[in-house]
Amino acid sequence: MASPAPTPATRWDRLAPDAVAEIFAGTSARWWLSGGAALDRWLGAPIRERANTDVSTTSRDLAPLVEALPAGFSAWAPLGDDDLVPFADAPADADLQPVRIHDDEKGAWVLQVNIEDGTDRAWLYRRDPRLQLPWDRAVLDIDGIPTGAPEVQLVWKALRPRPEDETDKDAVLPTLSEEARAFFETALLRIHPHSTWAIHVRSPLTPAKASWNRRKA
Repeated sequence: MASPAPTPATRWDRLAPDAVAEIFAGTSARWWLSGGAALDRWLGAPIRERANTDVSTTSRDLAPLVEALPAGFSAWAPLGDDDLVPFADAPADADLQPVRIHDDEKGAWVLQVNIEDGTDRAWLYRRDPRLQLPWDRAVLDIDGIPTGAPEVQLVWKALRPRPEDETDKDAVLPTLSEEARAFFETALLRIHPHSTWAIHVRSPLTPAKASWNRRKA
């Protein structure tokens, strides 16, 4: 007997990254771990408990990614604040953000798919396309699984950081390379200058300069 149609309140039984990779192994659509799942994989250990598993894709790759789902999984798109419709039934002009993947046998959400922007050559920040990276820098191969670069995930969290985002940042920031940290700090000052995180990368004497841009004594 099929499980009832899911709702936003349906419980989560989130997939592990290896299970996500197995589901999408047969597709050529672009996808990558994002959010907390990406940060945990970057570090090689969970930072904290996660409510769900996120992956990202582009608008061009969304439909092929959904089509690659094995039998027993269904995709649902948001329609308004509290309603969901089967992905195939969503209006063409709807903002399909995010798409949720449901395990119909378990009766649980298992995956959230976020839509990001990009060209053939580069990832673009959806909130401000001035911020971009070549795909091989924006999405890393970590033990065979495409994983969003940690500095990019922190930029997403920087707009309105919650206490749990502070926990993620404090765990990840010390592990970044100089290049990755410079990208993150540049993004804070140019794209999210009003973020509480931006305060910590300004010089007290010249607030417009990031810490990476100051001369060392």
